[in-house]
Amino acid sequence: MSIRKRVMGVGSDFWEYCQAWWAWAFRRGYRWFSKFEAVKRWVAQTLYRQRGRFARPFVHTGMAGLAAMGITLAPVLASSFPGVGNSGEPESSPSAVVMEVTENATVTIVSDKVRDKVLEYTVAGGDTVSGIATKFGIDSDTIRWENNLATVGAIRPGQRLRILPVSGVRHKVTRGETIYSIAKKYSADTQAIVDFPFNTFTDNETFALAVGQELIVPEGKKPREVPWSPTLYVAQRTPDAGAVSALGQFVWPIGGRITQRFVWYHRGLDIATAFGTPVLAADSGKVTVAGWPDNGGYGNRVIIDHGNGYQTLYAHLSKVSVVAGQTVRRGDQIGLEGSTGRSTGPHLHFEIHRGGTNLNPLEFLK
Repeated sequence: MSIRKRVMGVGSDFWEYCQAWWAWAFRRGYRWFSKFEAVKRWVAQTLYRQRGRFARPFVHTGMAGLAAMGITLAPVLASSFPGVGNSGEPESSPSAVVMEVTENATVTIVSDKVRDKVLEYTVAGGDTVSGIATKFGIDSDTIRWENNLATVGAIRPGQRLRILPVSGVRHKVTRGETIYSIAKKYSADTQAIVDFPFNTFTDNETFALAVGQELIVPEGKKPREVPWSPTLYVAQRTPDAGAVSALGQFVWPIGGRITQRFVWYHRGLDIATAFGTPVLAADSGKVTVAGWPDNGGYGNRVIIDHGNGYQTLYAHLSKVSVVAGQTVRRGDQIGLEGSTGRSTGPHLHFEIHRGGTNLNPLEFLK
């Protein structure tokens, strides 16, 4: 009996200890939570009284805090992933394949790394402008214009050249300039400037620019200068191309000027012509998407499953002429060219997919 009493006494003491600990923790937690609620209520009332006066500083402060946390944690997170070296730069980056259509031939240019900035390259013995351009996946004119070369042979060993990440020109924004005026100056497409992922804007809705910032103008050409390596950017629509079953042989969905080609950050082909031009099915198949289902950057679009592993996408349409579930023949009209979604002007964004992978349409459209 004495042993049982001692056990019961120990149990009673433990229970009293738990009750005392819980009461202390509850009082401390309740006091802290009450203070937090009081501060939160004061902040909410202040913001409400000022009718949003402090909303922007509040949001900016929060974003600055998130950015600071990201900068602090980035080295730790980077070191925990395989394939990332001590410098924080990936040991291997995705390759980008670009098809360049010249007057004489079609050349596949392979870029080893996705580049987001201007690099410096030291000319070695035996280097040529065209060879360096091929090595970095750009054209000779890009090197010429960025480095003010007078002739194709105006390089020498040891010379340092600035290499842009894509073919085109680099531009420093001056007062009053817009992406439209800059695109016009360099005979480029505004959509290409917007789509280049490392171009930034002070307002992502209006694409406003800050004086002094630098932009990469993809496919831009220096005014009043004759290119060394002229390229052809013309899509020829194939008339009367109707076929009942998919053949795996695609026809041009629209005729016009190719304003953006297939590159690592732009996984399709942009073809621009007059607003409202009919868009045709590149091959026969079944429509799986028709309209603007997600309020996303593609805008009005049509996706066709060709039943042979291929799918095609037609985006930024001003009007969709088909419905999901409908069967179309190659050459049938599926919509009208437009500028819906994240678009700066009328054009067709065209993609070819196979097994979930984007393919270069220029490899199929001859």
